[in-house]
Amino acid sequence: MANERFESVWDAVSDTPAETVRMKLRSALIMALKEHTAAKGLSQSEAAKLFGVTQPRVSDLIRGKIDLFGLDTLVDMPVAAGMHVEMSIRKAA
Repeated sequence: MANERFESVWDAVSDTPAETVRMKLRSALIMALKEHTAAKGLSQSEAAKLFGVTQPRVSDLIRGKIDLFGLDTLVDMPVAAGMHVEMSIRKAA
């Protein structure tokens, strides 16, 4: 059995390049939301109000349940909190 190396964990677990990109974007958004919540010292209830979701959704976010969040939701949440979301696209290497 060969030791296959991957650039990221998402490359290893995703079936397609498009799925890898979606997972990387979702992961980055979740990490930014978790960092924002921690930096502001927000409770889950306070974060839920700020993000425009329920407290159980924030709990899922904090616990890293990436499979429960679509990109639309993960973009809407930081925007609701007054954060700036930006994306860049470039040619593949």
